[in-house]
Amino acid sequence: MIALLLILIPLLGGVVSFFLKEEKAAKSFSLLASLAALAVMIFGFMNRTEAAMQFQAAWLPQLGSSFALKMDGMSMMLCFLTALAYPVIFISTFRNKYKDPNSFYGFMLLTQAGITGVFLAADGLLFYFFWELALIPVYFLCSKWGGERRIAVTFKFFIYTFVGSLLMLVGLLYLYYQTPDLSFSLQSLYDVKLTVKQQGLLFWLFFAAFAIKMPVFPFHTWQPDAYEESPTAVTMVLSALMVKMGLFAVVRWLIPLFPAAALQFDNVVIGLSVIGMVYASILAMQQDDLKRLTAYSSIAHIGLMSAALFVNNESGLQGAMIQFFSHGVNVLGMWIVIDMIEQQFGTRKMSELGGIAQKAPALTILLVIVALANVALPLTNAFVGEFLMFNGLFKFNVWYAAVGGLSIILSAVYTLRMIQKVFYGNGNTRTANAQDLNLFTRIALSVIVAAIFIMGVYPKPVFALVSDTVTTVLGIYK
Repeated sequence: MIALLLILIPLLGGVVSFFLKEEKAAKSFSLLASLAALAVMIFGFMNRTEAAMQFQAAWLPQLGSSFALKMDGMSMMLCFLTALAYPVIFISTFRNKYKDPNSFYGFMLLTQAGITGVFLAADGLLFYFFWELALIPVYFLCSKWGGERRIAVTFKFFIYTFVGSLLMLVGLLYLYYQTPDLSFSLQSLYDVKLTVKQQGLLFWLFFAAFAIKMPVFPFHTWQPDAYEESPTAVTMVLSALMVKMGLFAVVRWLIPLFPAAALQFDNVVIGLSVIGMVYASILAMQQDDLKRLTAYSSIAHIGLMSAALFVNNESGLQGAMIQFFSHGVNVLGMWIVIDMIEQQFGTRKMSELGGIAQKAPALTILLVIVALANVALPLTNAFVGEFLMFNGLFKFNVWYAAVGGLSIILSAVYTLRMIQKVFYGNGNTRTANAQDLNLFTRIALSVIVAAIFIMGVYPKPVFALVSDTVTTVLGIYK
């Protein structure tokens, strides 16, 4: 029942939000709905029983599809990330003004329901349904509340993701017709016997959809523009949560369904991922806009996770799954700071900022912590996952690890440059009256920083959560 509630609470909360005409009521109700989902998630984490973690009901029996939900360790971790991220997003942006706030918060909660459903679906058709449910509200959020170029950018984002989804649907239907009982159940699809050639074709149909969502080079071109033009609250969802849908789907669907193809094309995927890591890091160094810098930085981090999922060793897989959570936490912290800077100074350009540390020391300290976690400083959460991923990549191929390692150096360069240009140096007329953290932002960033240090010092609970998934994936290759 826990699995079902994690979807129903934001789904029903989103529907109710559309009918709340007052801005304060819409904001407060959405925050309460997200906190309710977090409370259910915490309860489920502390009371893990098979009955609570699973749910099944008749849905489309004539098509061999049921409303089947299943929460294992990996999906529990990602559901917890989603449940934690939404209250943090709502609290950190509580003072932001939106036209038709009831619709804005309604779409935000519907997106949460879709993302959570993707992590829980144990039926192929249900997975596709939630995959699309997460996409459609984001389209409206970006096209209505985005920046000046929102229409063109949103159209590009929609076309990319919609085409990828259609390719996946074609592959899913082909698999469906190969099942003896014409079933979309996860286990039935796992049991389908395919030739190596069939696996190879289907692998790319599914991988295209997942690679676009992550995104991985060269499927990434929609991402920087979408992140830049979207409202920051939506950008937080896109970068902290929606990219994990693609990474999660590789582990839950792609590798188990097509293990022979995963081994056949591992060098191709890892090669593209490593190229993307270095390419995105170089582009990040050239950016003046904080949103675009963070967008390219995210592509580099996602590239490393994508590569680690295909190295076929415990270190790489374990590191990637831990980094699912760590990256979500860290990039969320970056967006919170960027949003506060944009709201206060009316710009995101580093060249127009400077000297903020003199007026806002608390903001500076918390940003430095988040930024250094983003470059995987020891004792921070990202260090654990990144060390394991590079270790796994090194075991797979030393040259991939060497080339990919350049992104570590480049990441330190653009991150330290960003800190120096925005927070230190001489102030200007824009930053002369800078104000420190307000209560809402202080709460949100404190949660982020606490998660950074707790996971950096004591990552054992996360290791325990994903251990069964790692063992299962490695067993598939044997």
